[in-house]
Amino acid sequence: MSSTRRRATTSTIAAAVIVAVFAIAGCGTATTPPAGAEPSLLSAPPASTSSPTPVGTPNANRAAPAPSRSSAPSRSPAAGTPGVFVFPVIGHYSYGHVHHDYPATDILAPCGSQVVAATSGVILEVSRVDKWKRSVDAGPTRGGLSVSIRGDDGVRYYGSHFEAINTNIRPGVRVHAGQPLGKVGETGDASACHLHFGLSPICAGTGDWWNQRGVIWPWRYLDSWRKGGDKSPVAEITAWQHQHGCPTKPTVDP
Repeated sequence: MSSTRRRATTSTIAAAVIVAVFAIAGCGTATTPPAGAEPSLLSAPPASTSSPTPVGTPNANRAAPAPSRSSAPSRSPAAGTPGVFVFPVIGHYSYGHVHHDYPATDILAPCGSQVVAATSGVILEVSRVDKWKRSVDAGPTRGGLSVSIRGDDGVRYYGSHFEAINTNIRPGVRVHAGQPLGKVGETGDASACHLHFGLSPICAGTGDWWNQRGVIWPWRYLDSWRKGGDKSPVAEITAWQHQHGCPTKPTVDP
C-alpha cells in the first residue's frame, strides 16, 4: 500500500473515533489510553441481505438457562479462575479505545439492540428508573437504566443507558454468558444510543457508582471477546485493587 493510501486510511479511522467519542454526552475530553495503545474504531461486519449475525458472541444462539438465585458474592477476584466471555452487544456496533475522564468503553449500537451478559455470574444491582436530570447531573443517576453483575471470576461487569431491562433480571439472580439482559438505549446522561461498559472490583457491591462505572480499560478485553476469545480481566483488576483498594468517593469527574 502506498504511503498516500496509508495516510488516508489512518485519517479516516481517526475521524471515525472522534465522531464515536463525541457522540456520547458528557464526553468532553477523552482520557488518554495506556502508553502504546493506538485508538481505533471496531465494528461488526457490514450489513447483508440476511438477518444480522451476532458478532463475537459464540453462545448467542444457544438457549439461555432459566435464571436462578445464588448465594451472596465474594468481594475479591479469584485470580486464575477460567472464564467464558461474549461480546455484550448483539448485532452491529462500534467502539473506540478512548473514554472521557475515567477508563470505560462506550459501545455505540442502534437503539433496541440486545444486550447480553458478558460472562456468567450473579446480578448485583439493577436500576430500572431513569432519574437523571441535566440541571442536577448527579453522579449516581448518570447511567440511567443499568445492570451490574458479579462475575464468577470476582470481577464486576457494569452496563448502563439501557432502553429497557428484562423483567427476570434482578439482584440475586444468576445469569450465564450470552443471556439477554435488556436493550441498548440512551437513558441517563446520553445523547446517542449506546452501552456504557465498565469493569471494576466488587468493592462495596452496590452504591459505589464511582467504582462501578469502570476503573480499567475494557477495550482490550472487548477486542478479544468479539473474536470469540476468552481474555480475562481478573489479573488487571486484582493488580488495580492492590494498588488503589476500594475508593470511598469519586477521584475524578464527581
